[in-house]
Amino acid sequence: MLDREGFRPNVGIILLNARNQVFWGKRLKTHSWQFPQGGIKYGETPEQAMFRELHEEVGLTQEHVQIVARTRDWLRYEVPDHFIRKDARGHYRGQKQIWFLLRLVGRDSDMNLRATDHPEFDAWRWNDYWVPLEMVIEFKRGVYEMALTELSRYLPRAHPGGRFLRTGARPPHRRDAQEPSDLAGEEPPGNPT
Repeated sequence: MLDREGFRPNVGIILLNARNQVFWGKRLKTHSWQFPQGGIKYGETPEQAMFRELHEEVGLTQEHVQIVARTRDWLRYEVPDHFIRKDARGHYRGQKQIWFLLRLVGRDSDMNLRATDHPEFDAWRWNDYWVPLEMVIEFKRGVYEMALTELSRYLPRAHPGGRFLRTGARPPHRRDAQEPSDLAGEEPPGNPT
């Protein structure tokens, strides 16, 4: 499902733990790390797609998380031609994404990367919120930075009494690299993730 401009509707998920660290999944059989994401199916709302993708990729359900915020508008990235299937070139340009910031209210042990027969990740870890983005494929870095920046104002900070308060966060630390260290192939249009 592509829009008129050739962008596939998609959701991205930034999952936080109690220390405001973010979930990073290692793509199956690669050295590439990314946030969970996936396409919006016909008839789904972005929120419905987010919960479906969260379960398919991380094994979590609605009871394990709390929605903290989402991006106001679509964030877009274009995919270089050499990552697009030949039969889709000229039609498919990239993805437009609504990003969700979620708080894990369950436990780490609730995660299950094998919740479906088609796993996306074979490992996961927690990283600092402002992890350097060199670990993300180059053409997605801008969208990651936009999503992290827009949603950072909703990051709770711990109060001495143990409660969380909302606060702005520090700006991202960005180091541009000549070559991405880990390249992951882009999902072709029509693929459910």
